[in-house]
Amino acid sequence: MELVIFGGIGFVVIVALWAIAQYNALVRLRNLVQEAWRQIDVELQRRHDLIPNLVETVKGYAKHEKATFEEVTKARTMAAAPGSSPAEQAMQENFLTQALGKLFAVAEAYPELKANQNFMQLQQELTNTEDRVAAGRRFYNANVRTINTKIETFPINIVANMFGFTRHEYFETDDVARTAPNVSF
Repeated sequence: MELVIFGGIGFVVIVALWAIAQYNALVRLRNLVQEAWRQIDVELQRRHDLIPNLVETVKGYAKHEKATFEEVTKARTMAAAPGSSPAEQAMQENFLTQALGKLFAVAEAYPELKANQNFMQLQQELTNTEDRVAAGRRFYNANVRTINTKIETFPINIVANMFGFTRHEYFETDDVARTAPNVSF
């Protein structure tokens, strides 16, 4: 009889230790996802901070492009607003990217602007920042994939459901590099 009781207690202890280990693994992954999102947020803020300088530089050459400047400013304001989910942030960043595309199209019409050292430096900084956002997005999405897989996998999903762990959203933006340019003659 004692052997059955000790066996039952041993089984309960093993299951409890396993559940604790899985809970701790889920907490660790959740923290990695949060840290990765904060890194993206830092890079996006850097991007948002560069845009007013870029707009002012272009304004100096293309004063009559007021609608484009207003569109970029509005898109930047929306993208810089705090509290967005990854999906909402991605949508806002897509609008900002489209507005920046229009700004760069305006810049193409002014050869002296394209040769301006300040404009070239801001454009390079923006390109570097975009690369850092893309790297941060890959890191974040990898962590989201890992935690989502763990949350959905049996038997860990039992522990995840008991403690309220839920799926995380991916951060997916329209990748300009994946879109073929439209060329017409």
